[in-house]
Amino acid sequence: MLEKIRPPAVAGQFYDSSEESLKQTIENCFLDDRGPNSLPKISKGNKDIKGLVVPHAGFIYSGAIAAHAYHFLAKNGFSDTFIILGPNHTGIGSGVSVMTEGEWRTPLGNTHINEVIAKQLQRDIIDKDDNAHKYEHSIEVQLPFLQYIVGSKNFDFVPICMSMQDKETAKEVGNNIVDIVKEADEKIVIIARTDFSHAGFNYMSMPPEGIRVDEYAKKQDKFAIDEILNLNPDGLIDTVQNKNITMCGYGPVAAMITASKLLGGNKAELLKYGTSYEVHPSTSCVGYGAIAIY
Repeated sequence: MLEKIRPPAVAGQFYDSSEESLKQTIENCFLDDRGPNSLPKISKGNKDIKGLVVPHAGFIYSGAIAAHAYHFLAKNGFSDTFIILGPNHTGIGSGVSVMTEGEWRTPLGNTHINEVIAKQLQRDIIDKDDNAHKYEHSIEVQLPFLQYIVGSKNFDFVPICMSMQDKETAKEVGNNIVDIVKEADEKIVIIARTDFSHAGFNYMSMPPEGIRVDEYAKKQDKFAIDEILNLNPDGLIDTVQNKNITMCGYGPVAAMITASKLLGGNKAELLKYGTSYEVHPSTSCVGYGAIAIY
């Protein structure tokens, strides 16, 4: 039987469509002034990483911030399997959707879904639904970074897309992940995909008069980031809703925090924060953060 292959949906838009140019762009992200300033090398660090928060915008805007998370991951041993949680921007598919089989293709090659773990996670609130993943970019844009780091080494992943981001959903997804990770033989890291504030004219979220749009985004994002650093998933969701923070993936982050704490993570570290304004000053701005829990 032929392997099911999910082709890239945003190659040539969010990142380069050719192998060589994509590799060069990823290297530039690591070496950028906003990045970690060195290329990643897999080594045995002393941090037992449970979860990561990583942005998912176009590489030109958020790639250097994302590079901090992946540099930290490589330095601390990488992983065998990644459970990648992302928000559903398209509105297609079930409220919480997992793809349980096949491969995802990028210009750097194909990456297998861990079918055993994916099928174990397909229960309760998590539905099997390939359609939710067909055009969604938030998970796809992580794979080139992971593929670049490992080179010829193998890894696999489980994609979970969330359009439902309430407390109960995040808690249930997080608890389900814990049950599976505790029984797994492989090392698993949970990656939550989110961008932070979407502020300004393009997003119909205008800052108060007299405050520059990126300063407004930073101020808003600090409220959310503080809750993440305090390992408080409910507090994160409350803060996002009460302060009208236009953070697109707070549910995936809350689920990741829930799982990471139950798996022994007790410290969250902000590796880097930045905004699109640093790359392209305009009347609109998106915030990005790279955070590790270990």
